[in-house]
Amino acid sequence: MRHPEEQYLDIVRHLLEKGDRRIDRTGVGTLSMFGAMMRFDLSAGDFPVFTTKKVFWKTAVKEMLWFLTGQTNIQSLLRENIRIWTDWPLDKYRKATGEAISQEDFEARILADDAFAETWGDLGPVYGKQWRRWRDAEGREHDQVAGIIDTLKTNPSSRRMLFHAWNVAELDQMALHPCHMTYQFHVAGLGQDDRRPRLSLMVLQRSCDILLGAPFNICQQAALLAMVAQQVDMEPGELIWAGGDVHLYLNHLEQAREQVSRRPYPFPKVRLARKPDSIDAYRIEDFEVSGYVSHDRIDAPVAV
Repeated sequence: MRHPEEQYLDIVRHLLEKGDRRIDRTGVGTLSMFGAMMRFDLSAGDFPVFTTKKVFWKTAVKEMLWFLTGQTNIQSLLRENIRIWTDWPLDKYRKATGEAISQEDFEARILADDAFAETWGDLGPVYGKQWRRWRDAEGREHDQVAGIIDTLKTNPSSRRMLFHAWNVAELDQMALHPCHMTYQFHVAGLGQDDRRPRLSLMVLQRSCDILLGAPFNICQQAALLAMVAQQVDMEPGELIWAGGDVHLYLNHLEQAREQVSRRPYPFPKVRLARKPDSIDAYRIEDFEVSGYVSHDRIDAPVAV
């Protein structure tokens, strides 16, 4: 049986061999393709943490937990030793002030000075804000995630179980426009007495940095599916990932060639150690991951 990670490696190979060379927003340049899909069966407890390079799955899951809080300031992330969002506010601060501050010093100021963090650490109305506090034209806030969980409990055959972050009215206030923008749920096996219903999740990612972004995103989306399935007393089914503009940055080519030369190991398993009272109460300690074996890490710069 073909390893499911080969789907990812096939996309990377396609980009290396046939990607359309493009100038992009960052100025770095990419090899791009339009339209890709991967499917991961999670019903046996597999956790799609890619193995052809080391993926820091705890960091990925912590970011997902942060999204679910609805927060938008990097201070809380830095308190968890997560630095993956620092580049954008740091770049904004340097351009606004002309100060050639190091990332380390900038992060230290964010952690030590709440007023500084409030001014310079906020990312604008990014993912968590839209997921949990979407504001409509009348000023009312909508908790999209809570709405999904309620619908899964009361009307699981609905075709309207989705949430998204592409709030046109607030895009210009965001440090980064949403990449993984639409999450849609589907329930199979309703009315079967011999087993629980199976919950699947499809994610549309309009823009995907295939080397750095995709391994993180796939892992954390699987974690989200596991949490939601547990909250509604269902079994995880499939995670289906669909990419729009899928691209490989031109300064990631050697790293990509190294990764596709490697053979994947079996995916690890994941179980949730407890069932919290709500989707808001999960902690990283609730994720028990076993059997993760990977090749060495592959470092690459982030395009801002």
